[in-house]
Amino acid sequence: MNFTTFLQQNPNFLLVSEAAELLKLETYVVGGFVRDIILKRPSKDIDFVCIGSGIELALKVAEIHPSKPQVTVFKNFGTAMLKIDDWELEFVGARKESYNRDSRKPIVENGTLEDDQLRRDFSINAMAISVNKATFGDLIDPFGGLNDIQKKNIVTPTDANITFSDDPLRMMRAIRFASQLNYDIDPETFTAIGANLERIDIVSKERIADELNKIILSPKPSYGFKLLHVSGLLQKIFPEMLDLLGTETINGKSHKDNFYHTLQVLDNVAIYSNDLWLRWAAILHDIAKPRTKRFDPKHGFTFHAHEDVGARMVPEIFRKLKLPLNEKMKMVQKLVLLHLRPIALVKEVVTDSAVRRLLFEAGDDIEALMILCRADVTSKNEVKVKKYLNNFDLVEQKLKDIEAKDKVRNFQPSVTGEDIMKVFNLQPGKEVGQIKVRLREAILDGAVSNDFSEAYPFMISLGLQMGLKPEL
Repeated sequence: MNFTTFLQQNPNFLLVSEAAELLKLETYVVGGFVRDIILKRPSKDIDFVCIGSGIELALKVAEIHPSKPQVTVFKNFGTAMLKIDDWELEFVGARKESYNRDSRKPIVENGTLEDDQLRRDFSINAMAISVNKATFGDLIDPFGGLNDIQKKNIVTPTDANITFSDDPLRMMRAIRFASQLNYDIDPETFTAIGANLERIDIVSKERIADELNKIILSPKPSYGFKLLHVSGLLQKIFPEMLDLLGTETINGKSHKDNFYHTLQVLDNVAIYSNDLWLRWAAILHDIAKPRTKRFDPKHGFTFHAHEDVGARMVPEIFRKLKLPLNEKMKMVQKLVLLHLRPIALVKEVVTDSAVRRLLFEAGDDIEALMILCRADVTSKNEVKVKKYLNNFDLVEQKLKDIEAKDKVRNFQPSVTGEDIMKVFNLQPGKEVGQIKVRLREAILDGAVSNDFSEAYPFMISLGLQMGLKPEL
C-alpha cells in the first residue's frame, strides 16, 4: 500500500523528505499518525523516526524551512520537536528498548526501523510510512497492523506478557484504544492484562488518570469501564466505583445494580456533552450509595443523603486519583450534591422559590446539572421515562422564565455587606453575615425583590429585629 497522494497534500512531508535526503538518513512517519491516516481521523501531531540522529534531522528541517521555526531539543531523550503552523513534528532516532522490572523507564539503544516498530505497544501503532525518495509513501507493516485495523483488533506486536510487564501503562492503553475505536482486544492480549495486574503499581497515578480520562471521553465510555472491570484493573485503580456493583434482595425487596446504572448514566451524558468533568459527575453521582445503603422493612432499600455524602467523597477521590483539586473538582462536587434537586422539582409542584434556589446554587452549571439529571433517568419503563423527561421540559422552561424575570443565577444582593456595616456602624463579623444570609433567603423566597429600593428597607428591618440601631 502506498500513501504518496496523501503525503504530497501536506508540505511538511515533502520538507522532511528533502531534509532526510540532504543528510542521507532513512526516515519514516510512524505510530499514531499512520494509524489515523488509515482510519481517516484528523491529527496534527506527526512522529518521524530516522536511522540516525532525530535531533540532527529536526535541525535540518528547521534550517531549510522558509520561516526557520524554533527547534525544541530534549537531549536526554534524543528527541526534538518543532511547530510549523498548527502542526507539531517530533523527531527521534530509531531505537530498541529493554526494561528493569521496577521501572517503566527503558534502557535505550540505537536500533533498526523494525526494532523501533517492535517496541511499540500495539500492531495498529507499529506501522510506518516511508518519506525516503526511492520508497516515498510505502507502508511498512511487519506486524499486521493494517489487518488488525480491518478486523478491529487490539493486539501487541510481541508477547503481550512481556509488553505489559515492561510498561504496565500499556494495559490501560489497550483498553483506552478499544474504547475509543470500539475495537476488540485480542484474547491472548486481554488475558495478559489479568496476568500482569500487580505491575500497574509501578505506574504513576497521574499517568493512570490521563488514560482513564481518555476512556471517559470515549464515544461510549461504558465499554471501557466494562473492560477495566472484567480485566481486574478497575479494582486496582478505582475500587470505590466497583463498590457500586451488585444487587441485594431482602424479603423480596431489591435495589438496582448501581454500577451498571452509573455506566448507563455516563453513556447518556456522553450523547449530549464532551465535557470531561460533567462525565466525572455522572460517574460519581451515586458513588456514596454503598456507604448510605440501609434496609427498611416498609420501604425497602434506602440511600438517604447519598448526594451529600457523595459530594464529600469527591475531593477524597480526586486526591487519590491525582485529578485536579481546583474549580473542576468543585464543579463535580456541586453536581453530585445537587443531582437530585431537579428530580425533586419534577415530583412536586414547582414553586418559584424552589426554582430560584436551584438557579442560585447551580449558577453557571445549571445546564450541566440538567443534562446529568436527564441522563439519570434509566428506567426500562418507557412510559415512566417519557413522563419524567416531559416534566424536565417544564422545569427547564420554569428555570428560563425565573432567570429572565429575577436574574438569580450567581446573583449578588443589591444591598452589600458594606451597606449593612455603614447603616448599623458595625465591623465585619457575625451580625453582618446573619443579615446578609437572611436578606438572601428572603430574596430567594420571593418575600422581597432584589431591587435596592425594596431590599434596603428590608435590611434595616432585619437589623432592628436583631436589636441593632441604624444610623440614618
